[in-house]
Amino acid sequence: MGCALSGLAAKAEFGEKTEEEDAADAAAAAAAAACPSEDQIQMIKDSWKVIQDDIAKVGIIMFVRLFETHPECKDVFFLFRDVEDLERLRTSRELRAHGLRVMSFIEKSVARLDQLERLEALALELGKSHYHYNAPPQYYSYVGAEFICAVQPILKERWTAELEEAWKTLFQFVTSLMKQGYKEESDRQRHLAVSPKERPDKRNTAL
Repeated sequence: MGCALSGLAAKAEFGEKTEEEDAADAAAAAAAAACPSEDQIQMIKDSWKVIQDDIAKVGIIMFVRLFETHPECKDVFFLFRDVEDLERLRTSRELRAHGLRVMSFIEKSVARLDQLERLEALALELGKSHYHYNAPPQYYSYVGAEFICAVQPILKERWTAELEEAWKTLFQFVTSLMKQGYKEESDRQRHLAVSPKERPDKRNTAL
């Protein structure tokens, strides 16, 4: 349905990999992913000024499309796991709230494009937190593809092939860092599991 871009990169790059294989590639992917150029950064910022007026709408469209094109993603979301009627999700307060959280992350990413160290730290931390959400890395790229499809009708004639490439570059950069963060947290938890003596003493932690 709709945008031909939907899930394209994700299927080509990640669809046939296991969670472990995908996590193992994270560091290499982060090193290889290029950050947006100065011209691309300006294009992203200019288009975001238009998109930000409809962030709630974009967030809902993005996740309804995600569940439609990749129904397996619903397994990550406990509240939506058993929802068969995707139209019901369009009026879901929970989905609206989650969509707004994701859009907030995109907004922060755009704001940090001139401060790449801060953007890298933000994306790495989000990847680490997604390890604890049990959200596998192969799903991350799907969101970027659905975002691009969702914003095209909003930007109308402003949407160009160059702008599409700019947003794709940003999402590839951010998702590669998220995967790196996921892998770092996965490795850390695995290390803690085999080295229980290194775990914090719960008796000494604050209530």
